[in-house]
Formats: sequence, C-alpha cells, structure tokens
Amino acid sequence: MKSKFIYFIALLITVCVAHAQDIERLEFIADSLNLSDEETEDLISFKLYSDSLENTFTYIYDRSMLNGDVAKIMVPEGYKFLDSEQAQRVLSDIWGNPRDESVMGLLLKEDESPVETTYAIEISYSEDGYIEDDDAQDMDYDDLLSEMQDDVKEANPQRTSMGYPTVDLIGWATKPYYDSENKKLYWAKELLFEEEETSTLNYNIRVLGRKGYMNLNVIGDIDTLEDVENNLDPILGSVSFNTGYKYSEFNPDFDDVAAYGIGGLIAGKILAKAGFFALILKFWKFIAIGGVALFAGAKKFFFGSKEQTAIEVRKDDSDIS
Repeated sequence: MKSKFIYFIALLITVCVAHAQDIERLEFIADSLNLSDEETEDLISFKLYSDSLENTFTYIYDRSMLNGDVAKIMVPEGYKFLDSEQAQRVLSDIWGNPRDESVMGLLLKEDESPVETTYAIEISYSEDGYIEDDDAQDMDYDDLLSEMQDDVKEANPQRTSMGYPTVDLIGWATKPYYDSENKKLYWAKELLFEEEETSTLNYNIRVLGRKGYMNLNVIGDIDTLEDVENNLDPILGSVSFNTGYKYSEFNPDFDDVAAYGIGGLIAGKILAKAGFFALILKFWKFIAIGGVALFAGAKKFFFGSKEQTAIEVRKDDSDIS
C-alpha cells in the first residue's frame, strides 16, 4: 500500500497541485488508485489541515529586521519569510522541536507551506563573539571531516542511552568555502540517521559579524542539494548585518573574541569548546521534507492518535557535526 501512496502524491503534485482544495478531484484520483475509503478520508483530511494551517500565517515578501536592529533579511525572489514568533510556532508547535529563543525566522519557498515543503531555511543569531578567520585559508577540510566523523561515532552511544537515534556523518555534500571579502562561510553535510533509508542534507551558511554570526540552516532531503545550490547566491545575499554590527567594525578594546575560529565553527565548536554532547543533542529532530515523506502512510504518520497534534519529525541542529 505504501507504493500506492507514493504514486498518489507524485500524481497529486503533477496533476492537481493548483486544485488541492478540490475534494472531488482528490476523490477521483484516490478512486482511480483503488484506495480505501479510510485512506482517502485520511489524505483529504490532511490536505484540508495543511490548507487551513497555511491560512493562519502572515508571510513577509520584502524586508524584515532580525534580532532587533542587529541584522536584516531581504527576502529573495521565489521565497517567503516568517518572523521570529511565527517561526517558533512552526518549529516547536508544528514540527515538534524544543523551543530555541535564538531563532529569528524561517525562509520557505514561495509556493510551499510549513507542512508541504522541499526544504526550509532556519535563521538564527549567535552572539559568541568576533570569530577570527585567519585559519580559513590553511585549513585541511578533509582532515577536519575525519575528525568530525570520529567525534560523531564517539557520541552515538550517549545518543542511544538518552533515547536519540544514532547518526552517521557520511561526508561533505558541499565542501566548506569561505568568502573572506564578504565574511560568509558555507558548507553542507550528508547525514544518515538510524533506521532512515534516505540521507539528510544539512546545509550551513554563516554570516560573520562584529559580535557573533547569523546562521542560515538549510534542512531537507539530500535530493534537494541541487535546488539549494541553484539558489545559493540569492540565499547568501539575503542576510546582512546593520551598521554597528558589521565584521569590519570590530573593536578589540570593547568586543569579545570567540573561543573558536572558522574550523571550530564548521565542526560545531567541538574543536575549541567543551560541551560537545550538548551541541550534538540540542536538536535531534529535523523536518520530514517532501511530498512523498509527508503523504506516504498518512494515517499512521499523521493520525496515529487523537492526541497527536504535531507532526513527528526530526530537525537536525545546525551545530551537529
């Protein structure tokens, strides 16, 4: 029956995504696939839930301030933005993650919603101090990857003991690159969680500032990598620090310096700080991205019990190594 659901969502997306609220059309497609009345009802119920939920959000399509007056986002074409309060609602109430007060917003594709999305970009701010970048040019990122992989393996027994799934760091999906002129760093990791058949993409973007950095964490299936790469320039250019918080305005007489550099930032700070387990366990969930993942097994996944009001998903922490 699972294959029927996969075929159903593929057909739904290609044939009637523009008519998602047309119940008769959904019933017709379900009937053509010989789905049971219960399966059809569950799928329609979820679609109605999705559409109803989408109408409760107020999206921003131009400019918004982040963390007060620290930084701003110019929403790139083809995307829409949820402010901090609404992003917290999505991350915590809908996706089921612990609340994180550092979250400043959520960037989604313009034609998608929080429960039907290929990938989402969580934006947060970390005021850890000015990050010195003199180690970026000489860093061996392959050696860094090996170190990170070893640390992940060492952490897995503790993850298991605390009830979290184990995770393997497969490798770089995109090797780290540091734009020294614009003070922007990006890289992507391929992760495989326990009992998952599909790898997870964790695409990390850091915009360095005077007192810390803005974090753009792109979360999705590994299959979304090409889409993210094709939109990387507008995503990179969307966030910038305001006057008074720019990297170039660092004052050594007044400002704190972070306890780690570029390498520690990529590795999740584990190379320079204690508390590795806290970092790797902070957000063990990531959103189950994509139409197939959302609709396949809809009854079990979304309607397992009447008390289940949030979608059980997992969101990978931006600091996981």
